[in-house]
Amino acid sequence: MAQAELVGCPNCSVEVWLHPGVAGFRCHYCGVYVGIRRPEPRWRPNTIRKLPGALNFDKPRHEPIIGSPVPLVRVSGNKRAVLCGICYKNTPYELKGCINDVNCMKYFLTTRFNFPEDSIVTLTEVEHDSKRIPTKRNIQRWMRWLVQDCQAGDSLVFHYSGHGSQQKDYTGHEVDGYDETLLPLDFQTAGMIVDNDINDTLVKPLPPGARLHAIIDACHSGTILDLPYVCLFNPSGGKCAWEDHTPQNGMRKGTKGGEAISFSGCDDDQTSADTKALSKITSTGAMTYSFIKAIEKGEGKTYGSLLSSMSGTVREACQKKAKSKNMVIEGGGYKPGKVEATKPSSLTNMLLEGGSYKQGKFQEPQLSSSYLFDVNETPFYL
Repeated sequence: MAQAELVGCPNCSVEVWLHPGVAGFRCHYCGVYVGIRRPEPRWRPNTIRKLPGALNFDKPRHEPIIGSPVPLVRVSGNKRAVLCGICYKNTPYELKGCINDVNCMKYFLTTRFNFPEDSIVTLTEVEHDSKRIPTKRNIQRWMRWLVQDCQAGDSLVFHYSGHGSQQKDYTGHEVDGYDETLLPLDFQTAGMIVDNDINDTLVKPLPPGARLHAIIDACHSGTILDLPYVCLFNPSGGKCAWEDHTPQNGMRKGTKGGEAISFSGCDDDQTSADTKALSKITSTGAMTYSFIKAIEKGEGKTYGSLLSSMSGTVREACQKKAKSKNMVIEGGGYKPGKVEATKPSSLTNMLLEGGSYKQGKFQEPQLSSSYLFDVNETPFYL
């Protein structure tokens, strides 16, 4: 009697047992249809010894073939968004405002930019659907969904509020020698999501005419999408200049012709605040709050004016916090009196310490892009 066989999904690696003769299956985890290519049966000829050039009659391998993916959520129109907020509840490095950030961003997108509610996917710890808990696997597969089958005219948004970090870059792609990372809910067991993978998933597939905006409220997030151009912004003069971050080895970090633009909470060597200092009511991410506030106040007409307004809001809050702690802000950092600013010795220490002063610099919102444009003339829209 033929036995059941174990076949892995080529898309998400989940393994399932198939009954003999089954032509394919729908993966219960990622929704992809997988067909099974079965070779035609071969019959052993009536020979005792194998002749030169004879066929190989070993048991054939059954090769899984990925079919057309079924969308995790079917949407109508040309707008879709994935909003991820992780508070790491009941851990020593718990954050307070990340789920608030997601709720505010969802309301903001639906009321201000007419995103249909059914085109917005939220990933938080409080979701009832296990596929929307912000684990590494879930975040990565919803990233793939966001850009799946996108086309000219599509407007895509990826928003993340949670912990970010860095790890040593051993490929030579990074200007500063470090990869930037996002920390999913299960990062201690599943690992972090590295900027190279984010670029491969969200940026490189974008076709001509499609536009992606990433809004990343996390520490060390300046170049989290690994985009080739970073905007150097002068808060005092409001002037911007582009810096080329294309890898020296020539590796392509851009799109297939689409546009990818990222707003991030701070530079790669800075941390980003989770605080009540801005809203005065509840905890929020400083970057998410300043982003929404700038547009609501009408200060987001262009990318330059939006970045300038965000920077001003965060800088004002940092100055108030520094004053309350008897710190003196100078340029891009601070002087804490008798206390030396030291870099945490481990990822866990960094998560426990948090704040935007531990690294010796207060946060400065960042803008990066897959292409060059005039930030003071180009209108901002989603």
